[in-house]
Amino acid sequence: MFVRPIAALAGLCLFAAAPFAQAQDKPTDPQIAHIAYTAGVIDVEAGKLAKDKSKTKDVVDFANQMIQDHEAVNVQALDLVKKLNVTPEDNATSKALTKAATEKRAELSALDGAAFDKAYLDNEVAYHKQVNEALEKVLIPSAQNAELKQLLETGLKLFQGHQAHAEQVAAELK
Repeated sequence: MFVRPIAALAGLCLFAAAPFAQAQDKPTDPQIAHIAYTAGVIDVEAGKLAKDKSKTKDVVDFANQMIQDHEAVNVQALDLVKKLNVTPEDNATSKALTKAATEKRAELSALDGAAFDKAYLDNEVAYHKQVNEALEKVLIPSAQNAELKQLLETGLKLFQGHQAHAEQVAAELK
């Protein structure tokens, strides 16, 4: 999925697997900021797709939570980069995330009903798992700025809750 396993704070979910390869070098703070923001936008888009396609209340409620939480984290991230006068830097990881998200969205868009709900939730579980691992092992340890690191740590706690919630909703659908 990408050169480094940095997938991001805000981002969560829609597109498992591809973008999280093993890190070969540490991302810079501007790269981390762009990766985190990109990942958040991706999960907002996934949530909007689920909100439009699903007829299952629990899935729609979960999607609404993903939209709300990830938009809020992205606002915090944008406020922080403005405060620090940092310009987020596009990079191989953020580009790979976007590419994988586009492919996954097309895949999910072709599904309906229970098949969509299952695929969406399975993807959310897998993506959050990967994002959480990337936060723990790459993004947080690589962040140099204390405020950025703190935002990533706060995001990790939130996203661990998202993973558990996605697992719960997925289990209830079976």
